[in-house]
Amino acid sequence: MNRTLRITYSLSFMGLLVGLGAWSLGGLDSFTRTGQMSLLDGKLAKAAETHYDEQFPLKRLGTNLWAALDLKLFNEGRPGVVLGRDQWLFTDEEFKPSAGAEQQMQDNLALVRGVRDALRRQGSQLVLAIVPAKARLYAEYIGKQAPASLHDDLFNQFHAQARQAGVFAPDLLAPLEQAKTRGQVFLRTDTHWTPMGAEVVAQALAEAVERQHLLSGEPQAYITKAGASAPYKGDLTHFLPLDPLFSNLLPTPDNLQQRTTQPARAEDAGGDALFADSQIPVALVGTSYSANPHWNFLGALQQALRSDVANYAEDGHGPLLPMLKYLQSDAFRNAPPQVVVWEFPERYLPMKNDLGAFDPQWIAQLKQSRQSEENLALSSSRTDH
Repeated sequence: MNRTLRITYSLSFMGLLVGLGAWSLGGLDSFTRTGQMSLLDGKLAKAAETHYDEQFPLKRLGTNLWAALDLKLFNEGRPGVVLGRDQWLFTDEEFKPSAGAEQQMQDNLALVRGVRDALRRQGSQLVLAIVPAKARLYAEYIGKQAPASLHDDLFNQFHAQARQAGVFAPDLLAPLEQAKTRGQVFLRTDTHWTPMGAEVVAQALAEAVERQHLLSGEPQAYITKAGASAPYKGDLTHFLPLDPLFSNLLPTPDNLQQRTTQPARAEDAGGDALFADSQIPVALVGTSYSANPHWNFLGALQQALRSDVANYAEDGHGPLLPMLKYLQSDAFRNAPPQVVVWEFPERYLPMKNDLGAFDPQWIAQLKQSRQSEENLALSSSRTDH
């Protein structure tokens, strides 16, 4: 009997290995070789190994199973996401405290002031669009985990210090809160706003710009068309690796209605590309809130401002790096716009940024520019007395 059990066990184990081996080879069917993958330098082998590792069934099974246990037993996802009520997901950047956050906030605010001064020297007016956190707008859907105390007054603190520095930063929280009664302004499973939320912000910015008379020139008309709604799996679902074995545990996808904006007159859509930069009175700089066409913030801003807008926003680099790159660009040096809209999500204020790509002396000068102006003004007032 023992011999029979040993043989059965051995055959079962071998069969399991053979079955898993055959199953795992199926992942190689989707592997595609590119021209850069050479057999001689090992790139082909490395790419095939990486692809095989990603498609290995046991790894997928373990990942899915562990994610399902985390979700069902502890109501948690992978680091990066916070689970809320009614299938709402939030980025943990709006919840966790940052090491040295207070000093980092001061450094980042100093850079904001320096950017304002650098733009002003070229005749450009900064409009700081501080985007409220999703967790602030939809606090009613926060679950057991609450944001760190650092985030409680972050939005108001950001606004107050921007005003003290003379930075023009229209309030965007009130318009978004009012718009919630008409529809969803942030996606339930994504970090970002909806096209409706982007439109609300664009309209609020345009009204503020008009009150300050910051734009001159002939207004241009734009038309926005809405497409059909389609299911959209937000970026925060990537921190819930439940596909494909436990897909039923994932939150229901959002419904995203894509919008596109075009000039009302066909001749405005073309133009001479050679002079395009000098004809654009508004520049948009920011994060994926502005860079990603899914939200159509660029189009909403063009229609609300009745002006062409050049987009220098970047995905995945935060708000500071794209702005610093823009200040050093030929586009800004050769044709500074009348207005620069800087889209800046509030959660980035206490975050550390890797500024290694920029000259440290230039960064230091930006941080000190406002302080130098204040010291000069103080010295002048003492001299007058």
